[in-house]
Amino acid sequence: MDANFFFKSLHVVGFVSWFAGLFYLVRVFVYIMEASEREEPARSILGEQFLTMAQRVYKIICNPAAFITWFAGLMMIGLDLAGVTSFAYFSGGTPGWLHLKLLLLVLLVGYHLYCRRLLRRMEQGEQPLSAWQYRLFNEIPTLFLVSISFIAVYGKSGRLNYLYLLLGVGLFAGLVYRGAVAYRKRREAEEIK
Repeated sequence: MDANFFFKSLHVVGFVSWFAGLFYLVRVFVYIMEASEREEPARSILGEQFLTMAQRVYKIICNPAAFITWFAGLMMIGLDLAGVTSFAYFSGGTPGWLHLKLLLLVLLVGYHLYCRRLLRRMEQGEQPLSAWQYRLFNEIPTLFLVSISFIAVYGKSGRLNYLYLLLGVGLFAGLVYRGAVAYRKRREAEEIK
C-alpha cells in the first residue's frame, strides 16, 4: 500500500470531520443564544445542555479532526519532499497553490481557536455575539471549504486562475450573505404573525 494514498485518505477523513465539527459547533452557539431568550426554567435547562454539547463537539470532534487533517497533510508533503512519493506538491501545478492552501488552513486554525475563545466566554456566562451574528459566523467555514477545495483540485492540476478564484469566492460569499439576510427577514416575519 502506498503511504501517500493512506495519508491522503486520512487527510480527507480529517478535514470532513473538522468542517462538520465547526459547522455544528457554531450552530450550537446559535442554540445557546436562542435559549438565553427563553423563559425560566427552559433558559437554564437548554442553556446548560447546549453548552455541554458545544464543549463536547469542540473537544471530541473539532480538536482531533484538526490534528488528523494537519498530521496527514504534512505527512503527504514530507513524503513527497523526501522522494518517497512523486506527487510533486511543490513543483507541480499552479505556482504557489500549496502555499495559499496552507495559508488558508492557518487562518482556519485561527477560526477554530476563536471558537474556543467564544466557548470559554459562554462558559463564564457572557454572550459575546447575538444569534444573528453566530449565524453569519457559521458561514465562514463554508468559504474556507470552497476556497481550499478549489485550490487543491485546480492548483494541483495547474489550472488554477487566482483571479477567477477570488471572484468566485467573492460571488459565493455575497450569495451566502444574501441568503442569510433573506432567511432572517423570513424568520422575523413569521415571528410577527
